[in-house]
Amino acid sequence: MTVARRDDTMAGMASLRRAPRLAAEPGVTTLEDLLGRVARGDTPAFELLFDRVASSVFGVIRRVLRDPAQSEEVAQEVLLEVWRTAPRFDEERGSATTWIHTMAHRRAIDRVRAAQAAHDREEKVALRDHEPPFDVVADRVEARLEQEQVRRCLDGLTDLQRESVTLAYYAGHTYREVAELLEVPLGTVKTRMRDGLIRMRDCLGVTA
Repeated sequence: MTVARRDDTMAGMASLRRAPRLAAEPGVTTLEDLLGRVARGDTPAFELLFDRVASSVFGVIRRVLRDPAQSEEVAQEVLLEVWRTAPRFDEERGSATTWIHTMAHRRAIDRVRAAQAAHDREEKVALRDHEPPFDVVADRVEARLEQEQVRRCLDGLTDLQRESVTLAYYAGHTYREVAELLEVPLGTVKTRMRDGLIRMRDCLGVTA
């Protein structure tokens, strides 16, 4: 199927939520099977895949963004990406659920970063013609240096440690929510969080 036909199909994604649930065909019982058919341009297979994963994709995104409208928009983007990139799915590297949910989580994080970047730009514009007192400037410089140091220390963590710390302390999730988002046991998240915070403490030179 050409990209144009794929895009035409995706234009009606919102209506798919209201479409009748399709019955699974013989031999097509898993998301991996459905992704294989979607990769070959099978629209009915995508409709069934959409029906199965739309709710969980929205849930993953909502935990990060909180805002329902933004979560809905990003979920649509993720499902469009699934439709377009289905041929890249490699079952040997993980399950279809993990592949799709990881895509959703990354999109949500990207939206948070984009919103923060937009906020920073607006703040710069608002302050462009304003010269703050020296002590305010000094405080901002110090805060910026601390942010850069924290960023460097975060880069020194493992992927799981960094994601756990970011979700818990920057996105405000509980340990249990972090475990669900990353699809790992709660005990593993707690261990990685503890180890990550110890490494952050040492990197930042914070005394106990």
